[in-house]
Amino acid sequence: MGNYRSRLDIIADILNVASRDAKKTQIMYQANLSYKVLQKYLAEVVSASLVSFEDRRHCFQLTDKGRSFLEAYEKYSKTNRHVEKRLNDVANRKRLLEDLCPGYVP
Repeated sequence: MGNYRSRLDIIADILNVASRDAKKTQIMYQANLSYKVLQKYLAEVVSASLVSFEDRRHCFQLTDKGRSFLEAYEKYSKTNRHVEKRLNDVANRKRLLEDLCPGYVP
Protein backbone atom coordinates (compact mmCIF):
# COMPACT_ATOMS: atom_id res chain seq x y z
CA MET A 1 0.00 0.00 0.00
CA GLY A 2 1.35 3.44 -0.90
CA ASN A 3 2.16 6.23 1.46
CA TYR A 4 -0.05 9.28 1.21
CA ARG A 5 1.43 12.72 1.67
CA SER A 6 0.01 14.96 4.33
CA ARG A 7 -1.15 18.51 3.66
CA LEU A 8 2.14 19.83 5.07
CA ASP A 9 4.14 17.46 2.85
CA ILE A 10 2.33 18.70 -0.26
CA ILE A 11 2.83 22.34 0.72
CA ALA A 12 6.53 21.72 1.35
CA ASP A 13 6.85 20.03 -2.05
CA ILE A 14 5.24 23.03 -3.75
CA LEU A 15 7.48 25.46 -1.88
CA ASN A 16 10.60 23.47 -2.75
CA VAL A 17 9.75 23.72 -6.45
CA ALA A 18 8.81 27.41 -6.15
CA SER A 19 12.18 28.09 -4.50
CA ARG A 20 13.64 27.75 -8.00
CA ASP A 21 11.16 30.23 -9.57
CA ALA A 22 8.74 27.90 -11.30
CA LYS A 23 5.76 28.09 -13.60
CA LYS A 24 2.50 26.40 -12.69
CA THR A 25 3.18 23.38 -14.94
CA GLN A 26 6.63 22.86 -13.43
CA ILE A 27 5.16 22.91 -9.94
CA MET A 28 2.44 20.45 -10.96
CA TYR A 29 4.88 17.91 -12.41
CA GLN A 30 7.77 18.31 -9.97
CA ALA A 31 5.48 18.22 -6.91
CA ASN A 32 3.60 15.29 -8.47
CA LEU A 33 0.12 16.84 -8.26
CA SER A 34 -2.99 16.74 -10.41
CA TYR A 35 -4.10 20.05 -11.86
CA LYS A 36 -7.13 20.19 -9.55
CA VAL A 37 -5.05 19.57 -6.42
CA LEU A 38 -2.41 22.05 -7.61
CA GLN A 39 -5.05 24.77 -8.05
CA LYS A 40 -6.32 24.24 -4.49
CA TYR A 41 -2.89 24.26 -2.83
CA LEU A 42 -1.45 27.03 -4.98
CA ALA A 43 -4.32 29.31 -3.98
CA GLU A 44 -3.66 28.39 -0.36
CA VAL A 45 0.10 29.08 -0.40
CA VAL A 46 -0.34 32.35 -2.31
CA SER A 47 -3.07 33.44 0.14
CA ALA A 48 -0.74 32.59 3.05
CA SER A 49 2.05 34.64 1.41
CA LEU A 50 4.34 31.62 1.23
CA VAL A 51 4.81 32.14 -2.51
CA SER A 52 4.15 35.09 -4.78
CA PHE A 53 3.41 35.29 -8.48
CA GLU A 54 5.69 37.45 -10.60
CA ASP A 55 3.63 38.79 -13.51
CA ARG A 56 6.60 39.86 -15.61
CA ARG A 57 8.15 36.37 -15.73
CA HIS A 58 4.90 34.44 -15.22
CA CYS A 59 6.36 32.34 -12.43
CA PHE A 60 5.90 31.63 -8.74
CA GLN A 61 8.62 32.59 -6.27
CA LEU A 62 9.24 31.59 -2.70
CA THR A 63 8.82 34.43 -0.20
CA ASP A 64 10.78 34.96 3.01
CA LYS A 65 7.79 33.55 4.88
CA GLY A 66 7.91 30.51 2.59
CA ARG A 67 11.60 30.02 3.37
CA SER A 68 10.80 30.15 7.09
CA PHE A 69 8.07 27.57 6.55
CA LEU A 70 10.49 25.24 4.76
CA GLU A 71 13.08 25.57 7.54
CA ALA A 72 10.46 24.80 10.19
CA TYR A 73 9.08 21.94 8.08
CA GLU A 74 12.52 20.33 7.78
CA LYS A 75 12.91 20.36 11.58
CA TYR A 76 9.40 18.99 12.02
CA SER A 77 9.93 16.28 9.41
CA LYS A 78 13.20 15.13 10.96
CA THR A 79 11.66 14.99 14.44
CA ASN A 80 8.58 13.22 13.11
CA ARG A 81 10.68 10.51 11.43
CA HIS A 82 12.62 9.99 14.67
CA VAL A 83 9.44 9.73 16.75
CA GLU A 84 7.83 7.29 14.28
CA LYS A 85 10.93 5.09 14.40
CA ARG A 86 10.86 5.08 18.20
CA LEU A 87 7.14 4.23 18.22
CA ASN A 88 7.77 1.33 15.84
CA ASP A 89 10.57 0.10 18.11
CA VAL A 90 8.24 0.22 21.12
CA ALA A 91 5.49 -1.64 19.23
CA ASN A 92 7.97 -4.32 18.15
CA ARG A 93 9.21 -4.80 21.72
CA LYS A 94 5.63 -5.07 22.96
CA ARG A 95 4.90 -7.74 20.31
CA LEU A 96 8.01 -9.64 21.39
CA LEU A 97 6.84 -9.62 25.02
CA GLU A 98 3.35 -10.70 24.00
CA ASP A 99 4.84 -13.57 21.96
CA LEU A 100 6.86 -14.67 25.02
CA CYS A 101 3.69 -14.79 27.10
CA PRO A 102 1.31 -16.97 25.02
CA GLY A 103 -1.66 -16.73 27.43
CA TYR A 104 -1.87 -12.95 26.96
CA VAL A 105 -5.07 -11.71 25.32
CA PRO A 106 -4.92 -8.07 24.19
